Amino acid sequence: MASGRDQGMPDRSERDRMPAGASAAPRTRVRLDLPRPPRRSLLPDYDPEAFGRLSEQIARFLGTGRFLVWMTLTIIAWVVWNVGAPASLRFDEYPFIFLTLVLSLQASYAAPLILLAQNRQADRDRVNLEQDRKQNERSIADTEYLTREIAALRMGLGEVATRDWIRSELQDLMRDLEEQQIPASYEHTRRSDEDDR
Repeated sequence: MASGRDQGMPDRSERDRMPAGASAAPRTRVRLDLPRPPRRSLLPDYDPEAFGRLSEQIARFLGTGRFLVWMTLTIIAWVVWNVGAPASLRFDEYPFIFLTLVLSLQASYAAPLILLAQNRQADRDRVNLEQDRKQNERSIADTEYLTREIAALRMGLGEVATRDWIRSELQDLMRDLEEQQIPASYEHTRRSDEDDR
């Protein structure tokens, strides 16, 4: 008996790769054990964490006195140059439209960067609060456990003879013995008195 290869029939692995219909093109199998190749995107690729750190640094700098001093000096120099310099060297005449544009541009970028930094700080605060809450829950559980253990020890100690309890019991026994000896000695002295008579 001849094999399928000898008769022109494809073997099993070839049949799995062949399409079902005569006009169908060969289909490639999708491998599920491998990650998909990255898709090409027209948008620029950036690291959100690095961008967030940069925005926090910028927002932190915008909130310092150094930034205010440099910004003030820059504006003063800009105005002085465009008022006092020769007309051919001035680049922004009196209404200072270009200065207004630069300040608006700076403000339009500063506001979202500050908001991004605040959002990142809020996320960090939320994580810290969650960790604090879990730590408080653990502390409460530990405190409750220790409270139960102390209560169990107190109950156990209630049944244990303490030094003070033993001392009080011995004092009671000594008192009882003394009371018994006093009547006995009284009885003994009375008998001896009766014998003497």
